[in-house]
Amino acid sequence: MKGLQLILLVLLFSFSALSQKKYYFRGYRKEPDWERQDGSKQHPFESLEAFKKLRLKQGDTVFFQGGDVFTGTITISDIHGTFKKPIVFTTYGKEKAKIYPGNKEGFVFTGCENFSISNFIVYGSGRKAGNTTDGLKLMNCNFMKIKNVGIAGFQKSGLQLFNCRDAEIDGVITQDNGQAGITVEGEYQKRLSEKIHFVNCRADNNPGDPTNLTNHSGNGIVVGNCRNVLIEYCTATNNGWDMPRIGNGPVGIWAYEADSVIIQHCISYRNKTAPGAADGGGFDLDGGVTNSIIQYCLSYENEGSGYGIFQYWSAGKWKNNTVRYCISINDGRVTENASGMYIWNGHNGDSTFTDFYAYNNFFYNDTKYSFSFSQLNEHKRFYFLNNVFVSSDTSDIFFGVDSSTTDIFLNNVWIRKSGGFMQNGFNSVEQWARSTGYEVRDNKFYGITLDRMVFDLPKYTDITDPYSFKTNPVLLKTCNNILWDKGLDLKKMFGIDPGKKDFFGNPASNGGPFEPGVCQMY
Repeated sequence: MKGLQLILLVLLFSFSALSQKKYYFRGYRKEPDWERQDGSKQHPFESLEAFKKLRLKQGDTVFFQGGDVFTGTITISDIHGTFKKPIVFTTYGKEKAKIYPGNKEGFVFTGCENFSISNFIVYGSGRKAGNTTDGLKLMNCNFMKIKNVGIAGFQKSGLQLFNCRDAEIDGVITQDNGQAGITVEGEYQKRLSEKIHFVNCRADNNPGDPTNLTNHSGNGIVVGNCRNVLIEYCTATNNGWDMPRIGNGPVGIWAYEADSVIIQHCISYRNKTAPGAADGGGFDLDGGVTNSIIQYCLSYENEGSGYGIFQYWSAGKWKNNTVRYCISINDGRVTENASGMYIWNGHNGDSTFTDFYAYNNFFYNDTKYSFSFSQLNEHKRFYFLNNVFVSSDTSDIFFGVDSSTTDIFLNNVWIRKSGGFMQNGFNSVEQWARSTGYEVRDNKFYGITLDRMVFDLPKYTDITDPYSFKTNPVLLKTCNNILWDKGLDLKKMFGIDPGKKDFFGNPASNGGPFEPGVCQMY
């Protein structure tokens, strides 16, 4: 009986393996043998027309010859793999296969689930040379993996996900696209895109959409109308410089109308906007964002602000968001009033813009103020705790007027680059604090300033690897033992969970002592 069971198992396994088909494609040859093309490795298909006839099932794999160019759009609808037997699209050979759709999309997936795409280069005719679409477009898809794909030359987004769930995006590099490098979208305010993970992705030189004359374009990575999105170890740079309008602008990595987004261990640097336009910043928690966190990130030398805290007119409520253990170096280089962190509310009233927590950050600027309030900044219950604010020697430490009477500034370090304090005509941080109500709790003064240069960073920064943070000599200059044991216990005083680690991976909560800034020194 056991022997019969074993035979049945072997037969079942063999049948399952045989039912998982492999199809091979290669680039067009001058003298194709059309009659012998059956999709086998020995006689691969040489036209994407054959792709339309495939009936893909769970466990099937479609291989494209590495190094070959395939002209046209690959359109796929309603394929259904399983968790254990996904449908796979990949390359064979040592190089990546190249998909050239010209003025159309490279890949379009609609209503698909349990599939993967890996090792492709997808390039269009160019955002100003005829292309009018996205590069890799996924709509209403579930359970997908995209890995090691380069996407360039599309007028809209390099990669777009619309109403998608359970996506793993690893090593996608987007450049020279128009609207954005990577976009997550969905039906307005329904959060139907969810459980999406980006890691090791890059958005480089996505300048702007020449046809978009009514809204921002030239973003790096932007996620909206979504929930439960994780973006980590990603970079964005040199985006937004060719947006064709003056108005609200692009940002390197940001979220809007989103819930439970985490952006961590990312770098956003030297992003731009159109001359005279707004934004061009590093990171941004924008209109309608809730329960979201930016942590362990580096922003530097952006034309706009390093970290935008924004709420636009008509957006859903903005509430319970955090920026912690983040660094800004010389941001706000061009955009009016921009800085390390900028707070703006576009005529919404303070009830829609509430409960923000900024703690243990390091904002440094050697040419201007280190953070700022827009003239329009109505909000409630913003907490600024254990931060380090370093401004130039010729400016106030922050710019603008905080409109809220419910904000709490406590135990922050306020310092000009060469030491000392200056804000609103006060050169004493305690006198200023007691005149404003900042840095005082139960009549006790908590503010910190230093009378000499402590933080001296290079004029220009060149950090592009988010995995290098722990040992980078420039970033380590944000730590100084002069601040040892000068931090607040946020858990004890405010019930704020400080997280498990600081910017450099040290324990963030070990019972104390605590320090202001991005590094906890034990």
